[in-house]
Amino acid sequence: MTFWRQPLDRDRIRIPYGIVHIIEERCKGCGFCVEFCPQDRLVMSERTNSKGYHPPEVTAHAECVNCGLCALLCPDFAIYVEDGGLVPPERIEPVHRKEE
Repeated sequence: MTFWRQPLDRDRIRIPYGIVHIIEERCKGCGFCVEFCPQDRLVMSERTNSKGYHPPEVTAHAECVNCGLCALLCPDFAIYVEDGGLVPPERIEPVHRKEE
């Protein structure tokens, strides 16, 4: 559902932006980062590293919110997030609960 109204302070709202870096040779393909990414920006890739594991890859860099959960959960320190600054939103959409 799309609403035509937008918040009056929309010009003051800034969304954090993160740049995800993956060190593929350290990754053992556990999938914790993919499973727990709140924005679902990571997927397991089809290619393999030198150890034979499938490292994750980023689907959309622009939608990472710099939460750092992937770096926090990685047991091999194979992923980290660089701060990309704050960007204004193009459009603000309300969050709706999914009805079952």
